[in-house]
Amino acid sequence: MDVLGAPTTLDEELYSRQLYVLGLPAMHRLQEGKVLLSGLQGLGAEVAKNLVLMGVGSLTLHDPHPTCWSDLAAQFFLSEQDLARSRAEASQEHVAKLNEAVKVCVHTGDITEDLLLDFQVVVLTASNLEEQLKVGTLCHKHGVCFLVAGTRGLVGQLFCDFGKDFIVQDPTEEEPQTAAIQHISQGSPGIVTLRKGADARYFRDGDLVTFSGIEGMIELNGCDPRPIHVQEDGTLEIGDTTSFSCYLRGGAVTEVKRPQTVSHDPLDVALLQPRVVAQSAQEGHRACCLHQAFRALHKFQHLNGRPPQPWDPADAEKVVDLARALEPLRGAEGELLDEALVRTVALSSAGVLSPVAAMLGAVAAQEVLKAISRKFMPLDQWLYFDALDCLPEDGEFLPNPEDCAPRGCRYDGQIAVFGAAFQEKLSHQRYLLVGAGAVGCELLKGFALVGLGAGANGGLTVADMDHVARSNLSRQFLFRPQDIGKPKAEVAAEAARRLNSDLRVTPLTYPLDPTREHIYGDDFFSRVDGVVAAVDSFQARYYVAARCTRYLKPLLEAGTQGTRGSASVFMPHVTEGYRGPASAAEDAPDPVCTVQFFPSTAAHTLQWAWGEFEGLFHRSAETINCDQQALTSLADRDRSQLLLLQVVVGVLRHRPRNWQDCVEWALGHWQLCFRHGIMQLLRHHPPDKVLEDGTLFWSHPKQCPQPLEFDASQDTHLLYVLAAANLYAQMHGLPGSRDQPALKNMLERLSLTDPQHPDSIFSSDLASTELGPEQVERLKEALQDWSEGSPLKPLRFEKDPRSSSPSRI
Repeated sequence: MDVLGAPTTLDEELYSRQLYVLGLPAMHRLQEGKVLLSGLQGLGAEVAKNLVLMGVGSLTLHDPHPTCWSDLAAQFFLSEQDLARSRAEASQEHVAKLNEAVKVCVHTGDITEDLLLDFQVVVLTASNLEEQLKVGTLCHKHGVCFLVAGTRGLVGQLFCDFGKDFIVQDPTEEEPQTAAIQHISQGSPGIVTLRKGADARYFRDGDLVTFSGIEGMIELNGCDPRPIHVQEDGTLEIGDTTSFSCYLRGGAVTEVKRPQTVSHDPLDVALLQPRVVAQSAQEGHRACCLHQAFRALHKFQHLNGRPPQPWDPADAEKVVDLARALEPLRGAEGELLDEALVRTVALSSAGVLSPVAAMLGAVAAQEVLKAISRKFMPLDQWLYFDALDCLPEDGEFLPNPEDCAPRGCRYDGQIAVFGAAFQEKLSHQRYLLVGAGAVGCELLKGFALVGLGAGANGGLTVADMDHVARSNLSRQFLFRPQDIGKPKAEVAAEAARRLNSDLRVTPLTYPLDPTREHIYGDDFFSRVDGVVAAVDSFQARYYVAARCTRYLKPLLEAGTQGTRGSASVFMPHVTEGYRGPASAAEDAPDPVCTVQFFPSTAAHTLQWAWGEFEGLFHRSAETINCDQQALTSLADRDRSQLLLLQVVVGVLRHRPRNWQDCVEWALGHWQLCFRHGIMQLLRHHPPDKVLEDGTLFWSHPKQCPQPLEFDASQDTHLLYVLAAANLYAQMHGLPGSRDQPALKNMLERLSLTDPQHPDSIFSSDLASTELGPEQVERLKEALQDWSEGSPLKPLRFEKDPRSSSPSRI
């Protein structure tokens, strides 16, 4: 086999987003995974792309068939220059470039039993039924996870066989449920009463739980998982606690996730007794009819040596006849075959569509991830997808065989479904894509492949102010390592043009927000036919939706979160407007007091860090600059402006003149956050504080903090000061430093005096209702320090800094 790529250790920066969802053990298993992928048309290319970006250990490509025109409608690794070349060999180099840590091989021979033993997972795409049955039987026999994926025009099929006893180590994405304890009785069974506000509905009979932080009945702390019985009043039975110590206070009960065993049928059995993924009986019946349609299409291909011709009524009727003659599915003998559905599938089945391949390729790759990582429940066992509603409802407007005949062009696969007239209209569309991140790259790839805006009067505009970062490379496939630091919009536009040289795409690096309405105004939107939003905040989505409503433009909106995703279409005054999340709380920040004083989740700490950055390095600089530009004296300002200035000056203290001043400020702020602020909090809420109901104040979810002693030899302490000092210097236009040894020596020389609280800078209480002349004069003197230099530079927080500079947190 030809091999490209070499193994490396896990790059946690590259896979940072994926690690957050999967965890380190699953990522290590994924990195050791070996996958065989047979079939490199559009669907196979999508699966390959996703697996390599995920970081699977090795991927072996198999497809000896020559590239043809219809492949180019969805196979983005191939071009006109690859016509007649083996699909696998032509794709190998492009696949390998997506991730240098993944071994990418090509197998040119047949798929044999000995070959299959080398892999954990085998995926077949664009394969005939005979090959599927042969390979599926061998994989089931040897415990190799087996997937079949296929698309026929507007419909797709996915089958999973992970064997008879496949163990899923972590069945769900959700964090284990946890609740604070009010009381635990001594008895058989012992009864756990949860604190007020805890919801026992999250626990179910038979759940396994463990305990922590209990005072008194310490035998339960860190105990082996115990099964529970949830009673009607919300209390939990936990087994015999008679011999345990008496419960005093505190503690939490936490769910213990347990593995689940999945049993899959082999393909030969599942063909006649399919278990389909469906949300309702109606969906289940439709899926079974699609199942029979695929079986009939396989039979037609076997009998005729070719697929049905595009929109050929005679061929379609033959497929319907074959579907009628199939052996009935077990358990569905009395259900009628939806012949109209089978006929429509057959008429459009000759086509190859990039969006359908992308959707099914994403799901297939995620099932491979489940097979290797043993994380999340796999499909059971058949999934059918169809987008037949894309066809005209009125039969008079359906394509005809002449309009769908091959033209010898890259859009032949798409013309086979929608016709040449539709392709012409598509090429003249003008669309705006907002966001060139993970979803934006996928959309832009799809637009290039379908030819959106590729005609003389068409065009695409890509708007994104962000720059490419290393962590983007594991999911934003238009970017490569050499693009790090470059504007996303420009890199994505150039990559899209390489996918389709006819594509007319214009990059814009300005954000679409209220500050740029002179750019994205009446004239701009008058030249746009529609807008696609792939942004990462609900605030941005609301704004884009409002602009589309104003200018009467259709909006396509899509986003992802973890293993979940959504996509919606909005037409002004036709559909409901954009509403954001189902609950406003999903995008709302946690209460300030929780984030500031009682964080209990990683999200709380991140929200606190974000707020610190914005307050210290962005809003404070803007506030000082506004004051320096103000035409009125301090005495003429309203009280709210003066109070804001007091707080800002109290935080910044004085204008730094050199690097050491910045280090002193950063060290003082560390002391304020992690020592003196915590000591003050514990004076108000001591570790042993007890509430009226007898429970400890510092009970779950609150965690009692401990004040830290600054230690320059600890990396977290040193790097915090280094980053904060560089940011402070950058904001004031001063040179920073990356020299950690020199910083450590400087810190050892500095005296660690208690930092002043912002309130203590001023003799008056900030809570007073008036600010007298004396207080205003003192504020004026303090602000004079910032009038002697250039304006401050408000810093913007970047999720993925373009360099490893310590001046970025």
